[in-house]
Amino acid sequence: MLAIRRAENGLKMKVSKNTTAFALIASSILIAIVFVYISAQRELTALEGALLQIMVLITSLIGSYIFGRQSATSAAKDIIKPSARSAFRRLTSLYNSLERLASILAQSQGDGAKESHEVTIAKLKAIVLEQILTADHAMEDWRDIVPEDVNELYIKIQKSREVGEN
Repeated sequence: MLAIRRAENGLKMKVSKNTTAFALIASSILIAIVFVYISAQRELTALEGALLQIMVLITSLIGSYIFGRQSATSAAKDIIKPSARSAFRRLTSLYNSLERLASILAQSQGDGAKESHEVTIAKLKAIVLEQILTADHAMEDWRDIVPEDVNELYIKIQKSREVGEN
C-alpha cells in the first residue's frame, strides 16, 4: 500500500511541475502579447518597455529551466533503464526465491518437528528475513530508476502473499 501511495505522490508532483512550467511559459507569451498590443496602441515609455521585456525574460527563463530539468531527468532515465533492467530482474529473482524459502520454512515449522529442528528452522527463518529486508532496501533504491516496475513488483508480491496466507 505504501508503494502505491508513493507512486501516486510522484505522479502528483510530476503533474504539478508540468503545470507550473506550462503556466510560466503561457504567462510569458501572454505578457508578450500584451506588450505588442500596448505598443501598437501607443508608444511605450522606456521604463514600460524595459519592465515588460524583463517580465517576459524572467518568466520564460524559469519556465524553460523547469522544462529543461524535466527533459534531462527523463533522458537520463531512458539511458539508465536498459542497463538497469537486467540487474533489476536478478534482484526480482532473488526476492522471489527468498519468498518461496520463507514460505516453505513457515510451513515446516508448524509440522510438529523436534525442538532442535525448530531452533534450526528459527535460525534459517531469521536469515531469510534478513535477506528479504536487504532485498526490500534494494527495491527502494531501484524505485529511483524504474518506479513503475518496482510498483508492479510490489503489487505482485502482495497478491502472492495474500494467496499464500489463504
